[in-house]
Amino acid sequence: MAVDLHSHSTYSDGSDTPAELVSRARERGLTAVALTDHDTLEGVEEATAAADGIEVIPGTELSLQRLEGGMHLVVLWLSPGRGPLQDRLAELQYARGSRNQLIVDELTRLGMPITLDEILVEAGDGSVGRPHIAAVMVRKGYVPDIKTAFDLWLANGAPAYVKRRLLTPEEGIGLAIESGAVPVLAHPHTLGINRAVEMADILDELKSYGLIGLEAHYSTYHQHERDGYADLARRFGLLASGGSDYHGTYKQGIELGSGHGDLAVPESLLEALRERRQ
Repeated sequence: MAVDLHSHSTYSDGSDTPAELVSRARERGLTAVALTDHDTLEGVEEATAAADGIEVIPGTELSLQRLEGGMHLVVLWLSPGRGPLQDRLAELQYARGSRNQLIVDELTRLGMPITLDEILVEAGDGSVGRPHIAAVMVRKGYVPDIKTAFDLWLANGAPAYVKRRLLTPEEGIGLAIESGAVPVLAHPHTLGINRAVEMADILDELKSYGLIGLEAHYSTYHQHERDGYADLARRFGLLASGGSDYHGTYKQGIELGSGHGDLAVPESLLEALRERRQ
């Protein structure tokens, strides 16, 4: 039996509504799916209402401060309501909104005028992010596709990239633990680390803050990479997790539950994470 512990809906930067995402998970034979929209829990209620025989795990994905590379934290079993991390999400959403306006201003200065209203229409009821900006750029003919929009203009280091206020790793992991949730280091390859000693230092640091899991099974990984990250998790006393990082049409070629076609996250990983949480 398979699960998917990393997915996104229209409440952040996915193209499926939470109900559509859950329905898709059921059609694909998954027994559980985690909704991990960026910095928000707003889609959890809709996803849970659509569950009907499939387990919906509430969660979020946080971007954390890091001087080089990108560090993301998937937080599982974070329920809507009041709590240490839940209360900080509103602040993070505000930072996202301020950043979006700065990106729009920069793109306009670079000769690609778009408006915040156009992006809000693209995002619908969801939290506005760079994929929505990229989609508007495609629609207006500035770039041929979303990937090009990121590669040339929106990615870290590109001309229209704008930094935003992020939680530190210690803050993000600590708040997740205080809130009764399970913090998992997402897609560790984005850390940009190529040396084993650097990875060891990072994992030792994150574990000292309370990190519980490492996303070893991910859409873009080959089998030897998944095996390697799972072994790395074991050696550092972490639990292996996994998910497709499904965004619907905003990430072409990635399917819920199976990634690019060969991803299979066993239910046993979910149960191990559940036990550690308890």
